[in-house]
Amino acid sequence: MKRVRTLAGALASVPITLFGLVLITFVIGRVVPIDPVVAIVGDHAPPEVIARVRAELGLDRPLPVQFLIYVKNLLHGDLGRSVMTSHRVTTDIAQYFPATIELATAAIILALLVGIPAGVLAASRQGSRLDHIVRVLSIGGQSVPVFVLGMIFLLIFYVKLGIAPGTGQQNVLYEGMVPHITGMHVIDAALTGQWDAFWDGLAHLALPALVLAYFSLGYITRMTRAYMIDALKGEYIITARAKGLSGARILWRHAFGNISVGLITVIALAYANLLSGAVLTETVFSWPGLGLYLTVSLLNADMNAVLGATLVVGLVYIGLNLIADLAYRLFDPRVR
Repeated sequence: MKRVRTLAGALASVPITLFGLVLITFVIGRVVPIDPVVAIVGDHAPPEVIARVRAELGLDRPLPVQFLIYVKNLLHGDLGRSVMTSHRVTTDIAQYFPATIELATAAIILALLVGIPAGVLAASRQGSRLDHIVRVLSIGGQSVPVFVLGMIFLLIFYVKLGIAPGTGQQNVLYEGMVPHITGMHVIDAALTGQWDAFWDGLAHLALPALVLAYFSLGYITRMTRAYMIDALKGEYIITARAKGLSGARILWRHAFGNISVGLITVIALAYANLLSGAVLTETVFSWPGLGLYLTVSLLNADMNAVLGATLVVGLVYIGLNLIADLAYRLFDPRVR
C-alpha cells in the first residue's frame, strides 16, 4: 500500500509538468521572429497565397484557439510536417533520434566506468594529490564548452595524429549496407553480422562519445565524491573498521552500497543532459541525430521540426526524471 501511495505521489506532478512543457513550446513557436507561413510559401509569395496558407494552418485565429488546436494535434501524435524534408516531423524524429540515443548511451557508459571509480577513490583519499587531480579534471569537464572540446579532439586525433576517422556515423563505403532495425548503426551492424561496418561505426562513435562522456564525467565524479565523503563519516563505517573489515570491503560494499541508490538520480539526470546536450556535439561531428536535425531545422526556419524535436527532448527529460524519482522512492526506505 505504501508503494502504491509512493507511485501515486510521484505521478501526480507529471500532468502539470507536461502541460507546462506543451505551453512553453507553443509560446516559443509564436514569439520567435520567424513566420512559419513564409518559410512554407517563400518570401516572394503573393499576399493572397500567404493569407490562404495562414488560414489553413489556423494561424489567423486567436491564440487560445491556436493553443487548443496545437494540443489536439499533439494528442493525435501530429507534430506537423517538416518544410525542410517534406516528411511528417514524427517520421523524421523516428529516423534521427536512435542515433542520438546510441551516442548518449555510449557516452554515459564511458562516463560511469571512469567517473564512479574516480569519485570513490578521490573521496577515500580526500586531500591527497589524487583527489586534487580528480577534482581539477572534473571541473574541466564541466567548464570547457562541448563544441570547443569536440573541435580540439578532431584537431588532435583526426587532423594531427590521424588515428580517428572523420565526421559522420560511418564511412561512405558502408552507406546502405546495414539494414535499419533499431536505427542505431553499431547495434544494427552487429545484429546483421556486418562486422566491417560494425568496427567502422564503432570507430566513428568513439570520438563524439568521448567528448560527451567527458562533459558528463565531471558531474558524475563530483557527485560520487560528495556522496562518498558523507558516507565515510557515518557511524556504521567506524563500526566496520572496528570489526577489522578490509578497506576495500568497507569502501565498496558498505560506503558505496549506501550511496548507490542516490546515484540513480545522478545517472538519470546525466543521461537526460546528454540526450538534450548532444546538439552541439552532433553538429561538430556531423552525427545524424536529433541534435543535428534540430540545428539544421532552426537554420532553415523549419519551426514544426524545431518545436517537435524540442518537445521530444523535453518528454525524455521528464520521463528519465520520473523513473529516477520512482526508483529513489521505491528502493530507499528513508524517502518512503
